[in-house]
Amino acid sequence: MCRTLARAAAAAAIAALALVPGSPAADVPPGDMLAAWPHPKGYVCYRAPGPITIDGDLKSAEWDAAPWSDAFVDIEGDKRPKPQFRTRMKMLWDDEALYIAAELEEPHVWATIKEHDAVIFQDPDFEIFLDPDGDNHTYAELELNALNTTWDLLLTKPYKNGGRALNGWEIIGLKTAVKVQGTLNDPRDTDTGWTIEVRWPWKGLRELATFTGAPRDGDQWRINFSRVEWDIQVNGGQYTKVKNRPEHNWVWAPQGVIDMHRPERWGYLQFSTAKPGTTTFKPDPDWPVRDALHRAYYAQRAHHKKNGTFATAADLGLKDIADRLDVRATRTGCEISWLEREAKPPKVRYSITDDARLWKH
Repeated sequence: MCRTLARAAAAAAIAALALVPGSPAADVPPGDMLAAWPHPKGYVCYRAPGPITIDGDLKSAEWDAAPWSDAFVDIEGDKRPKPQFRTRMKMLWDDEALYIAAELEEPHVWATIKEHDAVIFQDPDFEIFLDPDGDNHTYAELELNALNTTWDLLLTKPYKNGGRALNGWEIIGLKTAVKVQGTLNDPRDTDTGWTIEVRWPWKGLRELATFTGAPRDGDQWRINFSRVEWDIQVNGGQYTKVKNRPEHNWVWAPQGVIDMHRPERWGYLQFSTAKPGTTTFKPDPDWPVRDALHRAYYAQRAHHKKNGTFATAADLGLKDIADRLDVRATRTGCEISWLEREAKPPKVRYSITDDARLWKH
């Protein structure tokens, strides 16, 4: 898989590839996907100092050990106004599970969906996206509303790459709880908001990761959080959505586009066994390479959509990194690799496929 083809042979093989099922999706993202993306946010997750009761109440001493995240921002980042209401999260872990807490400011808490695995984001909701190995494929999503109704699903790969949502998948041992600071579904008063607690056992990650137990000190996973908020009005004593108005998407790590299924732009979760408050987040030293390969991936998608063929490295239009890229045809599409040309002989460090699967050699 790491061997390269001669430039002439590679160019001929790549140009011969036609648009086939499983090739880049029809939609091509905005041009800013081709620009360098800053290192995403990181969160240091400390070990829980004691057992955590999952009841939606975040006032326990155990949660005092966990720092709050930054307030969520619009999914598109600074190009959009700041969210109207504050959302933030915090995390802890132990030998059994990952614990997630969230606080959502909301003057009018409402929810209607009561069926498990329904499309929860039709209500205001809180969403968790988790990809332990950071390869962009086989990742999990969990959504819940203020009624504590949940939707857990497994994504084979992002929707833009033809991924499917496996709704029948269940997170083994999952526990969630919600506590409303106010009155649910009652427009007659003003609420403070709602809080969430989630216990996600390590055994509920079997399909997502190769490990069999808890993570190690210093391990880093990819994770992100989203809050869906709808503009509402009161009709007949009940909350109703304002017609023809799209939802708001407020997130921890901005995506740059209105699509949570861009795992390459999720934040980093760093596990620590140190005393809470004593560890700093360590940026991923491979981030520049990972980001460069995603830029090449998006450039390749754009070229393929326009021409029906895959481009060579020189034809991707990324002059700053073209000499580092090796593009070759595969049985099902295209693979782009990052070359360490300083090594003798040059060696491949990372690769990405035309359906966005990324891995380190």
